[in-house]
Amino acid sequence: MSEDTTKAPEAEQLVRPSVPALDKVLGVKFDVLDDGFVRLVDYMGSDAAIVQAARVSYGKGTKKTSQDRGLIRYLLRHRHTTPFEMCEIKLHVRVPMDCWRQWIRHRTANVNEYSTRYSIAIDAAQQTEPSQWRRQAPGNKQGSKGFIDPGDGELLSKREREIQDASREVYQERLDAGVSREQARKDLPLATYTEAYWKIDLHNLLHFLSLRMDDHAQMEIREYAKLIGYEIVSQWCPIVWEAFLDYNMEKLVLSRLEIDIVGAIGRGDKQRAIEMATGFGWLKRGEKGLLRHRERNEFEQKLKQLNLPIPWKE
Repeated sequence: MSEDTTKAPEAEQLVRPSVPALDKVLGVKFDVLDDGFVRLVDYMGSDAAIVQAARVSYGKGTKKTSQDRGLIRYLLRHRHTTPFEMCEIKLHVRVPMDCWRQWIRHRTANVNEYSTRYSIAIDAAQQTEPSQWRRQAPGNKQGSKGFIDPGDGELLSKREREIQDASREVYQERLDAGVSREQARKDLPLATYTEAYWKIDLHNLLHFLSLRMDDHAQMEIREYAKLIGYEIVSQWCPIVWEAFLDYNMEKLVLSRLEIDIVGAIGRGDKQRAIEMATGFGWLKRGEKGLLRHRERNEFEQKLKQLNLPIPWKE
């Protein structure tokens, strides 16, 4: 029998990519709210990994940073999302349970949460300063606008502490009496902090940030999202972060209807702009003038951003 001289191919020597700016904050706790935090546990990939994935069909490609920047911006601009999935990040977060309910709705991450069936609940609950009680927004059922008078807030904050202290006392009494942890916890307030490990790829993380950094998001989760974005993602993938701000957070989207009206305004045809808005049902009137119309109101804000006149208000 002849000797088999076939040799296994040698493994390509690879160096694990690292981001020095991000390595400096590995394990560092960034404080959020009164007792929450975000801590970077691990990460994989960088701006370079996105470029590598996008160019895999024709080898390593260019190594020029300017061309890498152009490619990343092109990918994000045209929603070619797969290369961004090559980057992943793992965070350790401490967050109030009511905020965590919104967070966990993003079902595109790997999550392992602190269990109050196995362990005693974290002895901390988010507390509100007297000046930070927000009013219900009149035109948005799920949002807030403005603040309660701090004088009234003093009583609200006092009552908040009483409820939290009482619920914790009852919880501890149940544990001391031998009640199971899974049942003893049932009356803890939603303000109680929980902790979790949260691992997500960059594409889905950007989607999370686009929703939770938005001005319409609840303030508490917005604080977490802004910290993750500006303190972590901006250091991890700075080219992606710049493009994300340009093409997502700071973009201005116009619908077909809005483009038509902007075109009429640009031509100086105020009457045509009004006719189109009327045809869209935007300018219906009541006894006190124009009726509230959410789409029209949003478009008026866009016109202000563009420094263009609002035809029906001149």
